[in-house]
Amino acid sequence: MPRHLLPLLPLLLVAAAGASGGDTGGERTYIVRVDADAKPSAFPTHAHWYESAVLGASGGGGGWPEGGPLIHTYSAALHGFSARMSPSAAAALAGAHGVAAVLPERVRHLATTRSPRFLGMLSSPPSAILADSDFGSDLVIAVIDTGISPAHRSFRDRGLGPVPPRWRGVCASGPGFPPGSCNRKLVGARFFSAGYEATSGRMNETAEVRSPLDNDGHGTHTASIAAGRYVFPASTLGYARGVASGMAPKARLAAYKVCWVGGCFDSDILAAFDAAVADGVDVVSLSVGGAVVPYYLDAIAIGAFGATEAGIVVSASAGNGGPGGLSVTNVAPWMTTVGAGSMDRAFPANVRLGNGQVLDGVSVYGGPVLQSGKMYELVYAGATSYSASTCLDGSLDQAAVRGKIVVCDRGVNSRAAKGDVVHRAGAAGMVLANGAFDGEGLVADCHVLPATAVGAAAGEKLRKYIASSTPQKPATGTILFQGTHLGVHPAPVVAAFSARGPNPQSPETLKPDLIAPGLNILAAWPSGVGPAGIPSDGRRTEFNILSGTSMACPHVSGLAALLKAAHPTWSPAAIKSALMTTAYTRDNSNGTMTDESTGKVADVFDFGAGHVDPMRAMDPGLVYDIAPLDYLNFLCNLNYTEQNIRAITRRQADCRGARRAGHAGNLNYPSLSATFVADGAKARMRTHFIRTVTNVGGGRSAYRATVRAPEGCNVTVRPDRLAFRRDGQKLSFTVHVEAAARAKMEPGSSLVRSGALTWSDGRHAVVSPIVVTLQAPVQ
Repeated sequence: MPRHLLPLLPLLLVAAAGASGGDTGGERTYIVRVDADAKPSAFPTHAHWYESAVLGASGGGGGWPEGGPLIHTYSAALHGFSARMSPSAAAALAGAHGVAAVLPERVRHLATTRSPRFLGMLSSPPSAILADSDFGSDLVIAVIDTGISPAHRSFRDRGLGPVPPRWRGVCASGPGFPPGSCNRKLVGARFFSAGYEATSGRMNETAEVRSPLDNDGHGTHTASIAAGRYVFPASTLGYARGVASGMAPKARLAAYKVCWVGGCFDSDILAAFDAAVADGVDVVSLSVGGAVVPYYLDAIAIGAFGATEAGIVVSASAGNGGPGGLSVTNVAPWMTTVGAGSMDRAFPANVRLGNGQVLDGVSVYGGPVLQSGKMYELVYAGATSYSASTCLDGSLDQAAVRGKIVVCDRGVNSRAAKGDVVHRAGAAGMVLANGAFDGEGLVADCHVLPATAVGAAAGEKLRKYIASSTPQKPATGTILFQGTHLGVHPAPVVAAFSARGPNPQSPETLKPDLIAPGLNILAAWPSGVGPAGIPSDGRRTEFNILSGTSMACPHVSGLAALLKAAHPTWSPAAIKSALMTTAYTRDNSNGTMTDESTGKVADVFDFGAGHVDPMRAMDPGLVYDIAPLDYLNFLCNLNYTEQNIRAITRRQADCRGARRAGHAGNLNYPSLSATFVADGAKARMRTHFIRTVTNVGGGRSAYRATVRAPEGCNVTVRPDRLAFRRDGQKLSFTVHVEAAARAKMEPGSSLVRSGALTWSDGRHAVVSPIVVTLQAPVQ
């Protein structure tokens, strides 16, 4: 889906929808960012100026829709507008006085009864983070997504105080969302579709709703993870029974609907960011992602910078492109980038074969089960038809599959769509089998027929078993649904789909930052949408179980709200630091977390600083704080031009001092990452990191540094003791890293080693990952 930009930046941004394939008639959507003080006095408003600029650049022509050429204007997160125009008009605007940037619009895509307890957040008696923050009361979390279902029990306002007086937002109405839909819990709701419709044409209002109402389910789900109220009983088709709640049960919610059937468009996302900043939110939760581009061309990064500068924490999903490397998205250092892990809960649904083998699987199917004791014939069409092997629409021979269990390969169409195809063909059940790329990562789905998912190894066994069958002795099996299991080991593991580092734009900042629960998460669901998320699913459930970094992100958004409520003076960077330096990397079997896709030990590019630990984050001891000027110096040291930097920060940049002072790795980040070119055995591979920590642990304290050096590296810290006299005091130190040369590395290959720096005063342990990458040149 197209993604959105924040409205805190005073530059003209034009996003081109043509970058996402939406260009028609030579025109596309652009986001134009302008300098805040550049408006000529002859124009009474910025909108008049913007419209005149577009008309002038376009030669005065253009078949614009009613209301003129402008799609959105931005004034809070940034200054500027979005409009449709020709590439030549956009090029003309880019050189105009006062224009800081002209960006092509891109389309972005959408990337819990157990998770609070798994995170140690007990409601009775309340855990410290809940008690000290009053459960997040009076903080407002903006959820930029598919809208919200306002009547859901998770969003009731019983027992909440008045709406915070600083709140300046509105509650927009429309079909399915009548006036009065908001309350003291859901304090605001808006929708933004102008960018989507400018590219895709007027929406089909028989399939979509021109209001903040969620008719997809994703936005309702993510909103309740962040800040849903306590609801009992809660379950999905009988699975995961218990009390549902979000991370910050008393925090207020504001829903900004930007995602539609055609995607989430940058110009609309930016309008949502702009409104959220103007409305007075405290946290932005964004479970939307897309292609990784330089920060000055990234609408989400630009919008997030504006929000961060306004003191708003921005939490964003890392993306679902795992387990491959370099797949992480939303990588700007001023955002908290969240990957996904599992919990200690599972929904086993194993496959028993006629030869006695039992293959592990997972499912949350809740309808009539297969006949007890009966073994069903298994069929797989992989040898004859690729479309049938992946169970594409219309690919199955009904006579060949009726009454049988069909094996479908993952890929091409959605998992739920495969089940629908198999169900309509008259089959009795389905086994969804991973391929080699998917590995052993499994997601439990609410299929419309008895179905389960198995990993790559089990899938290969299943295919071989079917291939070895004969008409006289057909392959048979059944699916055994075993409900909900708790206390599963090991947990957490890094979800196979969770996007991985390194950071494609700035490897000096480790991404993802951390992981949070994102696998098989139960949360609120709209009453008008079936749990499988497909039109043919007529079932209805109050809660649904979904997986994705989209689910992990709002966990961190809610936790950020709790930290901000408990520590109102902390900056967004301080809150992120607290979450990162207190994260853990060991699972409940006391081993290093593993990668679900392989079963092997995971590394920092999989989980970042580790898995979030709310209890420890409440009292981190020290934090690595970052001011907006620090980000400007960071961008200078990425060798961005002054124009590039102005497009992001709305500031004039003088990079001479920043470049003399160091390198991009000296951004005061809670992790340390170095990349060296390993050009022979005599290559000089050394660097240093300058860091400053702020004492938030209360009064006098003394911290000592301990280092677990990456293999083959020498790491020293100077000074290795920090003595603080008071709370809020800042002290600096330098970390020197030297990597031993490797005599033999294949051209173009890389070698990654990780370690950690820990500052401890006997009560706090402040941990920062150290990552060293050796890159052999391509010859």
